[in-house]
Amino acid sequence: MKQSGENGCTLCPRACGADRAGGKRGRCGVDQELKVARAALHMWEEPCISGTEGSGAVFFSGCPLGCIYCQNREIARGERGATISVERLAEIFLELQGQGANNINLVTAGHFLPQVREALVLARRQGLTVPIVYNSSAYEKTEVLRQLEGLVDVYLPDLKYMSAAVAEQYSHAPDYPQVAMAAIREMVRQRPQPQFDARGILTKGVIVRHLLLPGHVREAKQIVRYLHEEYGNHIYISMMNQYTPMPAVAEDPLLCRRVTKREYERLLAYAEEIGVTQGFYQEGGTAKESFIPEFDCQGVRESFVPGSDCQEVRESFIPESG
Repeated sequence: MKQSGENGCTLCPRACGADRAGGKRGRCGVDQELKVARAALHMWEEPCISGTEGSGAVFFSGCPLGCIYCQNREIARGERGATISVERLAEIFLELQGQGANNINLVTAGHFLPQVREALVLARRQGLTVPIVYNSSAYEKTEVLRQLEGLVDVYLPDLKYMSAAVAEQYSHAPDYPQVAMAAIREMVRQRPQPQFDARGILTKGVIVRHLLLPGHVREAKQIVRYLHEEYGNHIYISMMNQYTPMPAVAEDPLLCRRVTKREYERLLAYAEEIGVTQGFYQEGGTAKESFIPEFDCQGVRESFVPGSDCQEVRESFIPESG
């Protein structure tokens, strides 16, 4: 479980071999130094994650998957965020707990897993008691996920694609379906039965998300059927309609638009038809850029001035053309 060794970084399925310990960026967009873009109470997760108090979401910079339609694109490329120590990350976890967070929500943390694991152990020793949520694209190695056993209470993975061709087109990862299915299987092995506290907050278990993409209802149905037949009531399935077209996909014939009401209704009707009872769906106008948080390093540094902590990184951010 090392980011760099004789053959470079092999933490994620890309196994890009970058010398991240030597300061080189991997396919994830970052080197070995911990970089976090936001740490704050987050109200827009599933009700059993956010509750009324909020989820203590820690957004890590960089991402090994790199979907072309990513709504968190500004941090996914590793160009925005503040560099912190393992000790500071442990403090952040405790600060979020002190603010009343229902859990600590690690958003796209896999490429920093050794440091995150160390910070979790340290924070537990210092009084961290709330559940740990691992919020992931599911593009993860099972042997790496095993290093989190006993530390993560709730797994919150995506299952984005069943088609290797679509995975290649949108994420340049034709192996995504097989990798993600194996990763989810490992997550369910670790947390095979959902458990809730008296307030209805999920304290242990797995919720698998699928973001419906415009023009891809058939594939979404295949994903929901697979999850339901494979895991039944051992997991919850979260079917999301919040896809927001970003400038990078403005020319794509499908991704340039939002999901229609009819498309989403077809997916929900199908889930009901095949007997899905443990699921979540979204209501109203969720496909809004206002649902994307400000990645301004709130809660990352010990003293926060809005807009200042990430200023240097923001100036160096150069969007990709097209």
